[in-house]
Amino acid sequence: MARSGGVSSSMVPTLPAQAQPEQQSCADLVAATDWSATALGRRDDWDPAVAATVELVLSCPMPMALSCGDGFVLIYNDAYADLIGALHPAALGRPAAETFGDLWLAPDGPGGMIEEVYRSGRPFLEAETQLTVARTEGSRPEQAFLTRGHSAVRDSRGAVAGVLTVAAVTTQVTRRLQNLGELTARLAGALTIDDVARVVLGYLTDSFDVDHCLFAVDDGTAFRSVRRIRGEVLDEADERLPPVWKPLPDDDRWPLIAAAREGRPLFVPDGEPLGAVAADRHERRIRALAALPLHTPSLTGALSIGYRDPHTWLPAERALLSAAAQLVAQAAERARRFEAQHGTAQLLQRSMLPEHLPELERFRIAARYAPGVDGNAAGGDFYDAFRLADGRLAIVLGDVAGHDVRAAAVMGQVRAALRALALTNAEPPAVLTGLDRLVGSLGAESRNEEIFVTVVYGVLDPADGTITLASAGHPPPVLRRAGLGGEPPTAELVKVPPGAPLGLGGRWQTGQVRLEPGDTIMLFSDGMVERRGRSLNEGLDALVTAAATATSGDPRNLCSLATAAVPGPPTDDDVAVLAVERAVARSRSDTMRVAPEPTGPSRVRHWMTARLREWNVPEPVIASAVLCTSELTTNALLHAGTPAQVEIDLNADRLLVSVADTGTRGSVIRTRTDGMGSLSSRGRGLGLIEELSDSWGTDPSVRGSTVWFELLVNSTVD
Repeated sequence: MARSGGVSSSMVPTLPAQAQPEQQSCADLVAATDWSATALGRRDDWDPAVAATVELVLSCPMPMALSCGDGFVLIYNDAYADLIGALHPAALGRPAAETFGDLWLAPDGPGGMIEEVYRSGRPFLEAETQLTVARTEGSRPEQAFLTRGHSAVRDSRGAVAGVLTVAAVTTQVTRRLQNLGELTARLAGALTIDDVARVVLGYLTDSFDVDHCLFAVDDGTAFRSVRRIRGEVLDEADERLPPVWKPLPDDDRWPLIAAAREGRPLFVPDGEPLGAVAADRHERRIRALAALPLHTPSLTGALSIGYRDPHTWLPAERALLSAAAQLVAQAAERARRFEAQHGTAQLLQRSMLPEHLPELERFRIAARYAPGVDGNAAGGDFYDAFRLADGRLAIVLGDVAGHDVRAAAVMGQVRAALRALALTNAEPPAVLTGLDRLVGSLGAESRNEEIFVTVVYGVLDPADGTITLASAGHPPPVLRRAGLGGEPPTAELVKVPPGAPLGLGGRWQTGQVRLEPGDTIMLFSDGMVERRGRSLNEGLDALVTAAATATSGDPRNLCSLATAAVPGPPTDDDVAVLAVERAVARSRSDTMRVAPEPTGPSRVRHWMTARLREWNVPEPVIASAVLCTSELTTNALLHAGTPAQVEIDLNADRLLVSVADTGTRGSVIRTRTDGMGSLSSRGRGLGLIEELSDSWGTDPSVRGSTVWFELLVNSTVD
């Protein structure tokens, strides 16, 4: 009759909920109950052995129940009453089968085991089982894990009079072990220290129900930490955002720092462990604290948890915390190595791309580069746009095969050579011929015939919007036509004469396309449309559809949409995209540089409101734009710690706002401004941008990042 421990959710027995009157202790209820109507008879007539067992049950702090007689009439204590939840007190004095209903004889119910013990007189220890119980009438069912032991109770004559059940609740231990398994799985997917911090803080909060927890790592010669406290409300979006790190004072009175430097865990059951270093009331109230060191060859840190009440650190809990600390330390070391490699690769990649794109009166240009899946190596994708001596604009997007430093080096040489050739003779066939010779020479020098480079290159005449294009084995650009006369926009692939990739001695022909006002052309690398298990044509069709259905032809918007236009798992290739739009009318623009101080967001709001009203922008658009810009400015000033550059650009149909910083985080952080006007760390930012804007995105740059959003303007502005 052995029972298995883990039970699938579909098989977990659930205790039925019943109405719960005002409760008394089980001892009082037993004393007040008229037992004459039950199989036990009047209490004064109970067999002395049975009466003694009942007294034992009622006085024991462990969950215990006595099932008496052939009907298994229930008598139990307060701890067992807590276990069965809403079934108490109606279950007291009733036959067990009536109380538990279908659960009594369910595969994991108690009935079969208790009846067997009653018949045979042999004790039985049940394996751990899972029970779902409603604590009160109408409450949400909760899961509990317990191990039960059943033994026969004999009367004075030696006959079996009932079965005594003792339950050991293992819910906390089981859940903590389950959580440790989940911690292992989640840490396996944590790529950065920020990811590790999110995972470990969530684990400590959920598994140990703490009032205060800290995770700290060394940052050169000092330590930085991130904290979670009881009552801090984080939604799903918050959990995806980078945590806010704060420097820890170089003070060994911090238990966290002491544990990290000495490499020994610290457990304080009661006292004022943070009294000497507490920065706020949350830390001053901590009485019990555990600090566990994190030590690896490349990282030193610690994690700690604390309670506002005294807490005995049992050996099992200490062992569990130590195991968790070892897992966290290993994950943090992997994350630090990844960040170092990733940062070097991205700096190399972005330093080879243009830091600023040209600004033209009637043409707007935007570009976007996204690393491959692992983001841990430099790639060969590149884009460029630059003015020519005669006033025309050269645009190019290329791809050097490979995903390593060598590919990035070839990319840098090709991009530099292309500029030099174009400034001498900008015509596409001449430029591609010169690049072909360069790539062939590079291959010969390295004795490697496998250098594979594709390029699409064009020259835009701003006078009439004509673009002369040539392709060296590269995917054709996408042309988005603005709808005329109320017609919806359309999109198509540009028919560029095909040509051989560079280095093969090919010849190239040109094609022409003209951008009408409102039209946008988009150049992209093949990583944009290639997906595992899908044909290239499927990817191209999806990209064309995304361009046609975009809310506007703004190039920044299209670049953002294009990177997510094709469904399916991406390849490991990098992605680059460059878009150029011919504006319907000359746009209005302005820029404000904001110092990293608390008054910055307020000054941005006043400046932006005044400027948009001067331009006769509708008030609802102004309100949304100012609110979103204030949130993004607060984020940039607080988390990048550098001045922010706010830019607004208005044309007849849309308002584009961007906030750039020169920090290193490069992620959107929820922020809010509190009543004192100071900068705080979390709030409405991301949700506001998603709700109020028509499109938005983030663009990493060589130094820092840019967050932008777009609002459509439905009425004419002057």
